[in-house]
Formats: sequence, structure tokens, C-alpha cells
Amino acid sequence: MTQQDSTTPLAFITGASSGIGQALAARFARSGYRLALVARRTAEMQAFADANGWNADRCRVYGADVSDIDSIVAAGRACLEDQGVPDVVVANAGVSIGMDTTEREDLDVMVRTFALNNTGMAATFHPFVAAMAARGSGALVGIASVAAIRGLPGHGAYCASKSAVVAYCESLRGELRGSGVSVVTLLPGYVDTPLTRENRYAMPFLLSPEAFADRAFDAIVAGVSYRVIPWQMGVVAKLLRLLPNAVLDRALSGRARKHRQGEGANGT
Repeated sequence: MTQQDSTTPLAFITGASSGIGQALAARFARSGYRLALVARRTAEMQAFADANGWNADRCRVYGADVSDIDSIVAAGRACLEDQGVPDVVVANAGVSIGMDTTEREDLDVMVRTFALNNTGMAATFHPFVAAMAARGSGALVGIASVAAIRGLPGHGAYCASKSAVVAYCESLRGELRGSGVSVVTLLPGYVDTPLTRENRYAMPFLLSPEAFADRAFDAIVAGVSYRVIPWQMGVVAKLLRLLPNAVLDRALSGRARKHRQGEGANGT
């Protein structure tokens, strides 16, 4: 690494080929960070980097399938070798697909969802935890969702996986207490991305990816342990959490469900 590389902060971001991931990359770049961008679609990421004028000293692209442990761990190790220990690791890659437990193929959807949203998150962090702790600084950022707070009909795999993200990050935060490494859990509300554009229900307080990225960056830099973005969705979620089950069930009765596999836009 050059002297500039060793002193310029580095952000490692998964799911960086579109949506929130790209917006976060742009936000970190505006604040002077070098970038390590990870996704399966390397051509899209490289085109994005080229369009922004980020050369190889500023941005490296790593191809990986986050649902494949060896694949994402290899990308993390390549980053360590090529660019050094990141200052921020954002486990953003995720999938959001509806499921119906009566359908056998939807059990496979659930397996894929957990492989990407949960095991993939732990595998994303894995290469960096010891190095960050040895250095005594860094931030590990898990992207959850307000869907973690209450289960929604037709969203069983997604809601369960995002609840698991919150619990996993809470556990990891306790493990790293005193190490200098912070664990930040972010819960987006509705963000205008390819994952949400075909949703068949209202999306209150919808944010652009850029607006979310601005607020997420502030939370990460501040080292907060948990934040719902936007805050209005946090209020809604807490009110839903307080509702008795019978009241919630009636309120959600007849609500349109998320597209199942093959029905609409699904992705990572």
C-alpha cells in the first residue's frame, strides 16, 4: 500500500451494484473514503466506478456471492491483501422475496434468504473482525429493516431474517465490547430501490437511496448502536410492537403481500 492508502479511510460495502449499496458508496466517496465494492455483478460496479472517475487507487471491485461463505470470505481476504483493513464494513447485500409456507418451493426461498441475509452477513464480517480488534478501531454495519420488528403476512422469510440480523448484531456488539470496534445496526424503512418498486402496498415515508445513505453515514460516523431510518418509521414500528396480537392481526388482514419468487422484482 502507498502512504496515501495507509492513511485514507476505507469502506468495504456489499450489495454495491445498485440501490442502497451504490448510494452508500457514493456517500463514503464524497467524504474521502477509498472503496471496496462487492457484488455478483462486477460489470455494473465497475461501470459505476468508472462513471464517477474512481481509479484503482480509489476504488476496487470484488466479485462475490454473499450467500456462498467461501466466496465472500475470499473477497474480504482479497481486500485485506490489496487495500488493507477497512475502517467501515457495511453488510448491505440482501434479498427480499415473499413466501407461502404451503408451497414447497418457498421453503427453498427461505433457505436462500437466510443464507444471504444472515450467514452472508456473518461471513462478510468474518475476515475483518480480528484485524479491526487488533488495530483497536473500526465499524461493522449490519443492514436490517423495520420489518424486523413485527412479522407481516407473506413476509415470513424476510421478517424472520431481519429480526435475526438485529439479534446477531446485538450479540456481536457484546462480544466486541472494549475492543474499539463498534457494531452499528441500521433499520431502513421504505427506500426506493429495485427491491421495493413492485411492492403492492403503500410505502409511507419512502426515501430515495441518497437520502437514506446520508442519514446512514451520519449514524455510522457517530457510532450509534441501533437506528431506524427514517425516524418516523421507527415511531410506527414501535406502535405496531405495542399493539396486542389480535389487534395487529385484524389490522393486517387482507393486506397485499410481497411478490413470491417469479411474481415480481426480486434481487440483492
